[in-house]
Amino acid sequence: MYTPRFNQVTDRALLLEAMRAYPFAILFGPAGTEPRDLLRATHLPLVVKDEGEHGVIEGHFAKANPHWAALAGREALVVFPGPHSYVSPALYEEALSVPTWNYIAVHAYGTLTLVEDGSGKETLLASLIAAHDPAYLDQWRALPEGYRRTMLGNIVGFRMPIARIEGKFKLSQNRAGRERVNVHAAQAAGNDDQRSLAAWMARLGLVPGEAPPQVP
Repeated sequence: MYTPRFNQVTDRALLLEAMRAYPFAILFGPAGTEPRDLLRATHLPLVVKDEGEHGVIEGHFAKANPHWAALAGREALVVFPGPHSYVSPALYEEALSVPTWNYIAVHAYGTLTLVEDGSGKETLLASLIAAHDPAYLDQWRALPEGYRRTMLGNIVGFRMPIARIEGKFKLSQNRAGRERVNVHAAQAAGNDDQRSLAAWMARLGLVPGEAPPQVP
């Protein structure tokens, strides 16, 4: 990912936090096992665990999706797209300015290990439910065993220790302080993505005079 130095984020805790905040990710990898096979993308809700050097990603495919078979034991890229927003040059004091787009993105690389046994998939699914809908966990466990076994049979789980990670937080770091104040104010009054970007700007100390808020 092209990332100017002032947009780079390498802080492990911040990267884990961003991946967990925006966990509906895109997994890229070869569509088949031949060298000339095209790439395929699968959109998945994921769980990011604080394990190992950079963290561990867990999730599952629908068994009917052939992508899992092509990725077994191979390197893949997982893209966590965060909030994004247009930034108007009208917010800048410098007249010779052009429009841009602010955004947050984390790219995580690693090798997938499949989880195909029933107990392993049950554990993965429980982690996913606990992360995204903890109130449902007891209901899931109370479902008839045969039904749960059938549902588990329709998925293939995976774990991916993160071997390499890139974080890009493009938040007007290259603009003068007053211009960042203008960008922050405009985004704080905008839609959900814009408000989230505004909170990250304040959180990272990019807005003079602003106390760091909680990121929504």
